[in-house]
Amino acid sequence: MALNETLLRRLIETPGVSGREEQQREIAREELGGLTDEIRTDAMGSVIGTKRGRGDTSVMIAAHTDEIGFLVKYIDDKGFLRLQTLGGHDPANMVSQRVVVTTTDGTALRGVLQPARKPPHLQRGDDQPKPPKTDEFYVDLGMPADEVKEKVRVGDYATMDRTLEKVGSNYVGKAMDDRIGVFVMYEALRAMGDHEATVLAVATSQEEVGLRGAEASASALAPTVAIALDVTLAMDIPGGGNESEISALGKGAAIKIMDSSLICHPRLVEHFRAIAERENIDHQMEILPFGGTDAGGIQRLHGGIPSITLSVPCRYVHTVNEMVSASDVQACITLLARYLEEAHTGDYSL
Repeated sequence: MALNETLLRRLIETPGVSGREEQQREIAREELGGLTDEIRTDAMGSVIGTKRGRGDTSVMIAAHTDEIGFLVKYIDDKGFLRLQTLGGHDPANMVSQRVVVTTTDGTALRGVLQPARKPPHLQRGDDQPKPPKTDEFYVDLGMPADEVKEKVRVGDYATMDRTLEKVGSNYVGKAMDDRIGVFVMYEALRAMGDHEATVLAVATSQEEVGLRGAEASASALAPTVAIALDVTLAMDIPGGGNESEISALGKGAAIKIMDSSLICHPRLVEHFRAIAERENIDHQMEILPFGGTDAGGIQRLHGGIPSITLSVPCRYVHTVNEMVSASDVQACITLLARYLEEAHTGDYSL
């Protein structure tokens, strides 16, 4: 089954950093408005769609809408922008990139992201540069300083400027983390059949800076069960593999066992595994040594909420070339849809 590329492209290419997810909220309201019975937006900016069921079980799905990016923190006298990072950046992946600065009125200004250093032509001897640090980067909008200061102000945000592309049987783009999880949530709601559990589909905010939106939403919703949708590291590349592989593209949905933010509820893990085996859905088991997801913030609320993460394997995470397999995405959609149809049958007592 082909993926809905129109929706996926819109999700990937629409900017939205932590705390400034307003454009993604509009997509969430549009999609969830057609897929659930009621939508609302909480004070943290997460969009919550409620699909009512017949029983007492409620399942919260959390997929975060924010991407890593930057806030403008200073505009110098020449019109160059200095940046505050939002989320985890590797400076090596920031060099010579293009960015979009989104202003207060929603205007998109394109610019280049560069570290403050001499070009190779002028480097001599001891001038050989060290690897750049994040605070050495600036944005050049190609405008006179007075024009920059008229259009941009401190607090405006910047994101990488890349489009979604099909590469072989895979998709490549920025912000797969976690727009591909948001995509899986929308498409699973479309694909699911009859259900008894109430589904609380939440397009969460501020995950990249500490799982903040999901915690706030789950605190109010108090679901019976929580499922985070996110990417995980696919290390089936040079430098990875064997015991360091974590996950691989093309091997199916990754059912998380643990990461550094949570140990997934063992009975939930087995429930997902059983469905995957029964329905012949390609899947792999995931242990992620470092990194966390929304489920890590949710599971400790209300005395403990059975929680799990369903992951899409992704190469080159937190770069502009995040790569996912179309078949893995479809496997996640199908597995989540089948689980939601029988979530009410789960016994997660210990």
